[in-house]
Order: sequence, then structure tokens, then C-alpha cells
Amino acid sequence: MMKVLMVVLLLLLLGGSLFVVEAKYMVYNTSQGIVKDKINVHLVAHTHDDVGWLKTVDQYYVGSNNSIQGACVQNVLDSLIPALLADKNRKFIYVEQAFFQRWWRDQSETMQHVVKQLVSSGQLEFINGGMCMHDEAVTHYIDMIDQTTLGHRFIKKDFGVTPRVGWQIDPFGHSAVQAYLLGAEIGFDSLFFGRIDYQDRAKRKNEKSLEVVWQASKSFGSSAQIFAGAFPENYEPPPGDFYFEVNDPSPVVQDDINLFDYNVQERVDAFVAAAVSQANITRTNHIMWTMGTDFKYQYAHSWFRQMDKLIHYVNMDGRVNALYSTPSIYTDAKHATNEHWPLKTGDFFPYADRANGYWTGYFASRPALKRYVRMMSGYYLAARQLEFYNGRSNTGPNTDSLADSLAIAQHHDAVTGTEKQHVANDYAKRLSIGYTEAEKLVASSLACLVESASHTGCQRSTTKFQQCPLLNISYCPASEVDLSQGRNLIVVVYNALGWARDDVIQFPVFNENVIVHDSEKREIVSQIIPIADAFVGLRNSHVNAYLGRSPVEKPKYWLAFTVSVPPFGFSTYSISSAKRAGAHSSKSSVYTFRSEKSAVEVGQGNLKLTFSADKIKHANYVNSRSSVKESVEQTFSFYAGYNGTGNDKDPQNSGAYIFRPNGTFPINPESQVPLTVMRGPVLDEVHQQVSQWIYQITRLYKGREHVEVEFIVGPIPIEDGIGKEVATQITTTMETNKTFYTDSNGRDFIKRIRDYRTDWDLEVNQPFAGNYYPV
Repeated sequence: MMKVLMVVLLLLLLGGSLFVVEAKYMVYNTSQGIVKDKINVHLVAHTHDDVGWLKTVDQYYVGSNNSIQGACVQNVLDSLIPALLADKNRKFIYVEQAFFQRWWRDQSETMQHVVKQLVSSGQLEFINGGMCMHDEAVTHYIDMIDQTTLGHRFIKKDFGVTPRVGWQIDPFGHSAVQAYLLGAEIGFDSLFFGRIDYQDRAKRKNEKSLEVVWQASKSFGSSAQIFAGAFPENYEPPPGDFYFEVNDPSPVVQDDINLFDYNVQERVDAFVAAAVSQANITRTNHIMWTMGTDFKYQYAHSWFRQMDKLIHYVNMDGRVNALYSTPSIYTDAKHATNEHWPLKTGDFFPYADRANGYWTGYFASRPALKRYVRMMSGYYLAARQLEFYNGRSNTGPNTDSLADSLAIAQHHDAVTGTEKQHVANDYAKRLSIGYTEAEKLVASSLACLVESASHTGCQRSTTKFQQCPLLNISYCPASEVDLSQGRNLIVVVYNALGWARDDVIQFPVFNENVIVHDSEKREIVSQIIPIADAFVGLRNSHVNAYLGRSPVEKPKYWLAFTVSVPPFGFSTYSISSAKRAGAHSSKSSVYTFRSEKSAVEVGQGNLKLTFSADKIKHANYVNSRSSVKESVEQTFSFYAGYNGTGNDKDPQNSGAYIFRPNGTFPINPESQVPLTVMRGPVLDEVHQQVSQWIYQITRLYKGREHVEVEFIVGPIPIEDGIGKEVATQITTTMETNKTFYTDSNGRDFIKRIRDYRTDWDLEVNQPFAGNYYPV
């Protein structure tokens, strides 16, 4: 639309003089496209809407609890549509489907039709397309796929489009698997992000290498390449006051010459200066401005009004070219230049935004929530399979609630542990609700499979399976039954993986004299293990909170036995009462070693460990098959968290995001640590009470060649006012030359070298925090 000028003539007879008053009403020219020989500034209007952080996901959507943060996503989407309709050249991108789908369900058919037209015309574009903008450090690749699929499925079904661009602008570091799997594998044309190490960013600015071709996987070579770009500063507008929410302090473009503070030339000059500055660190004549930030566009017209003016007057000025754009348009423009791009391998971990600001603290924040998310992820995989086998129901129990809650939990302020406590509670509550619904589905589907296998059918199944989600605190009401009166306990074990598995399962029981049979009535080797006092205390406190009362009876034993389960299938076992003695007993033999000269060997196969009782944890590791012999010593310590005070000029403290240690302190045993050894036909265990709040079990299964370590840490004592990051160190004689390997989202491995970065010469400011990586 072109400029329209209306002139109103007002004739006033004042002492014989004639006054002409001119009034201007502007509709700005925003239709400018790409200009070949100028710097093209692609204005990408966006909002970054955290799916929970300082407020819960629902509070952010409806705009409640604004004393914490004035944010209402509903307002963003409500005001966005009329702002786009006001000018067909305006464009906007939206990311978080967890919010958009809520809003979409509330709209009339007329409004939905309007929005579909905006999407079809390219004015409104879905970017990334997942339910949230997931974290990339502590998420598993399966969860990354699932939550992205959930969002993409909705967009494809309701709009007939598929997102083209990855938009991970706020996660705290970026993984190779993110670039490979959700970039190259699903067909994204590009991937953009905001947070990379401050030293890395400075070097890339100097070399014009913020934008790269990222080859994220050695295994897949060039097929895993994707065009990727890091923003110069973050995901906000460039320096120069270009924030236009109604309450933002940036100066607006005041272009009415009849009013005070006319400033068109000043704003144009600031725009051109910022554009030239960014162009000087960017290859080609195309640069992107991220016009928005957290929860912006709650009054969208205030942003678009100012951007309309900027585009109009900047293009009249002619030094640079400004246009409304999207990351997809920007990617196409970059591709059309035939520029050669630097190659990036590996990942962008760890991330630091300043010398003492290493964002590695969240690798361990809220570990209970991290575990809950991971456990529910595995359960969701099995539940979906059983839902398929038994036929999906839209009215009965299904996996939808668990899918939604798991998707939201992958957000970069959810599973990361960086949210406020009431928000963490909300994520856990949603997972619990989703689990409860899926649990009903799993129980009915397994009953159907079992009864179908026995040729009885399952149309009127009377079998009621119970499950045990609280085995981590040795609580399972379904197994805690008295078998002495001739009752049997039937256990069904389901395998959600695509290969057969021989595994050991265990659960609490009252009776020590029990026997296990498989579905062919063959006796299965089993073992009774006393429940350690540390687990009894844990159980008592948590079960009391769970039930609102203490359980009447407490089981004293674990029952452990090996199960063999076919791929995508199940096996059935029967546990009954049986008195056995002597060589036929399944009860573990228990020994306690206290002498400093005591040593004990455990292991029933090629792998054996010999423990010394004179240290917290010293063992000789011997694998007779591979001829590996190694001395292994384990110790515990804690990093004291820096509290932001002292003589340091940087007050950055240690917290949920940042790991900034203020010294390392050993956790010494308060007395001689006894070794309690439990041996049996299924497994051997070594128990150690390292301190009043650290308990550890080392477990070796018969015939296996790996060691399993389980430990309870906490409650961590903080009466001294010092925050503590607990760590365990494992020392060997291996010559590693500072080199080790960590996984990337559970899929690929990446080589690491202590105090070293592949892409730049690292200035070591935090030798501890700067050497931690996500696993």
C-alpha cells in the first residue's frame, strides 16, 4: 500500500489573514522485498513464550499470577490476528504449540478460517513446531522426537503444512543430536539458536562464522549437515532501542511534524547503524533481526505500528533495505547467494555467557524431577504399544494426557530444573495425572493380551493388574501380600524393546520362603535380599506422605529373579510360598566386614571386584575374559556454592542454572565404614553407609560384565548456610591424557578434552564448572 496524503483546507477569517492547516494520515509502504545490492534487514516478528518457568503453563496462558510476571499468551494470540489482518505485508512466527493449541480450541469456526488463511498466505508461520522449545542437554532423543511429533501432527492435520526451520533460541547450549536428528533427519532447511559460549561468539563474530554448515554426526557424515546460525547477541532486537511493547522504554518513531519530539531521522540513523554493525560480522548482504523476546506482542499493534514506520522511512532513506520476513524467507535468501559456509562439528556445550557464568548447574538441578520424566518416558513407550495392540479408545483410558505432560516436561525450564518450585510441582502433577490414565490402559491391555494368549478372549476381562511406580522407595502394595495361606502372586513382565531380554527384576515381599515358577511351571532361580535400613527410612517418610499415614506393615525383603521376555512381548511368573533350607535356600548370605585388613571378593562370572574395608571405596576390578585388571578408588566430596559476596568483582552466585563453586571439600566417613556384603544365586551386593546422608550399593549380576551402582544422597545438610553440589570421583591408573567421552541425548558419543575447546583457544576461568558436560 502506497502513501496516501489527505489535505484539509480550513479557511479562517482572522483579521483578513488566510491560514492553511495541513493534517496527515499515513498508511506506510511495507511491501518492500529483497534488494540485491543493499544490506537486507529481515525483521522477524516473534514472541518467546516459555511453557512454564516463573509461572505454570496455565498461568502463563491465561495471564494469572501477574505479581510474579506480567505475561499472558492468550493476549498475544488475540491481538496478533487483527494486527496481521491490518496489513498483508506483516509477518509473524509462532513456536510453542502447547499454547497455540489451547488458544485454537477456544476459537470460533470463523476465526479458525481466518487463521488458516494467514498461515496459507505465509503471514503467520509455524517455526520449530514442537509442543515446547525443548532443552538439549538433559533430554533423551526419544523425548525430543515425541514432543516435536506431537506438535507437527497437529499442524499438519489442521493446517496442511510442515515447519521448515528449527528455532531453539533459548536452550542453554545446543546438542549435536538436536542438529542431526531434528534438523537433517526431519527435513528442516535450517536451525537457529541464541545461546553459545561468550568466547566462541566473540571469535565467530570476528571471523564471520556465526552462520555455519553444521555436520552434527560423524556416523552419518554429510547427510547429517544443516545450515545453522547463532544470533549476534541473543534472541532480542539489536542494540539501539528497538523494543516496542506498550511499556517498553525504547523511543517510538514520532513522525508527526506537528507534535513535539519528531525523530524520524534519528530513528533511521540508529536503524542503519545497527544494520551496518551486524552486516560487518555476517556473510552475504542478508541479516536477521529477532524483533521480540519473552512474552512480547501482548498488544501486537504497538510493535507493528513501529516496524511499519521503520520499514517505510528506512527504505525512503535508501542506505539499507528493511522488510518483514521469516526464518524460512531468510534461509532461502542465504541459499540463493551461493556463499560458502564454515563447517561446524561437535556441539555447543558447555555454555557460558561470561567468565564466571557457566550454565552447567542445571545438569543436576531437581534430580527427582529429571528421574520422574525419564521413567515416565519409558512407561509412555510401553503404554503406546499396548494401546495399539488393544485398539485405541477415544472415550476410555488412553495415552493422550501422558503424551501432553511429557511433551511439556521437555521444555528448557522444566526437566532442566530451572523453574520455580510451584512450577516444578505443576509439571510433576501433570505427569502423575497422565500416568494414572495410562496405567488403566496398560492394565486392561495386558489383561487382554494375557487372556488372549490363554485362548479365553478378553471381551469381559476380570483380570485386574496392579503396577508399582514407587519401587524406588521399596513400596509395592501389589506384591506386599501374605503368601503363607496358599495364595499365589502372578507377575506379568512386559518388554517394550525390539529384542529379547534376559533381565533381573525385584520388588518387596513379606515372605522370605517363596518360590518362583514361569508359565511352563518350571522353577526359576530367585534370591531374597534384606531391605537395607536406609531404604526403610526412605520408604517410611515417603509412603507416609503418599498415603497420609504410615503403612500397617513393612516388607523386610526384596525378591529378585531373572526373567526372559520376548521382543514387544510379555512373560508370566508365579510366586508362591515354599519352605526351603540349606543349599536350596534362596535367602542371601550376609556378611559385615569392619577390620581395616579385611578384603572381600564379589562377582559370579568373568567380572570380579575385590573391596578393601580400609577406605570409603577401594576395589580391584578384574575381567578374566578381557584380561582387564584395574585398581579403582571412589571418593565423595562437595563443591561449596559461591553466594555472590566477597572480594570478587563478579557477584554471580551458584544456583539452579549456574555452577560456580567456591572450593571443594571431601566428605570423609564419620567412622570406620563397614562393608555389608550380600551374596546369592542371582546377584551380589556390597552396601556402604558412607555418611549419615550418603548410602551406596554396588551390584553385580551373575554372568554380567558390568557393575551397577545405586546410591541415596540426602537430605543434604544446609544448616551451615552453604549450598552444596555433591560429587563422586572415580580414580584409576588409566592414562587418559585428559580425554573422555560423553553421550549426546543418549544417541551419539562426543569426544571431550579437559580445559580444551575444538573451535577456539579456551581461556580457563572456571576449571571445574567449565569441564562438566551433560550425560
